[in-house]
Amino acid sequence: MRLFDLFRRRPSICDAPSLADFIDRHAAFLVQKGIYEYSRARAGHYAKVLFREQAFLDAAEQSRWRAYPLGLAMVGEVAEGILRPCYQDDRLRGVAALRELVLDVFDRYPVPAQLDPPSWRAARAELAHRLELIGLHPVKRVIDIPETLAPVYFELMPIHEKLRGRDFPTMHNYLKVVLCNVHEELTRAIDVPAVVGALLPGAATAREGDAPPR
Repeated sequence: MRLFDLFRRRPSICDAPSLADFIDRHAAFLVQKGIYEYSRARAGHYAKVLFREQAFLDAAEQSRWRAYPLGLAMVGEVAEGILRPCYQDDRLRGVAALRELVLDVFDRYPVPAQLDPPSWRAARAELAHRLELIGLHPVKRVIDIPETLAPVYFELMPIHEKLRGRDFPTMHNYLKVVLCNVHEELTRAIDVPAVVGALLPGAATAREGDAPPR
């Protein structure tokens, strides 16, 4: 063991459940922080008044739950990009395993009070479709992950569209920055071969740091 290894933290994400918890926590943070911070910025001096209005609180809660599957899709894709070089010849099975893990995270939650069951089922189906698409292209740069989902997310803001102005680029950049932070944190915290081994029992995996198979 090298000297500096003694001072390094051991990875805290070493299995599927701990990765699922990470994805859940950061997906929720990603969408909720954006909704609340954007609403505060748009309300300006009236933010305290706005956040005491029950109608706004209900709208924000509905936005949060409708946006949560988008957060799962984005954070899930960040995780898949980190794991993929270790899949070796089991890329499709690895993508499928990650998709099932993220859908299991979604299934932790009953139908939110702000949504009806058909809407919640439709959100799950759309999430499953987005996760399937991850395996159809090379790993994206993290800043490119929110490209197609940022407009959908922005439309969910609990602020009337006439008051949003030209704020979409700001929201898009917010998603890029937070996802870059998520990528950095996950890269530090995850034991990639251990997690891939848990997702794909019995499969051969590349060592962490190996180049992905061509």
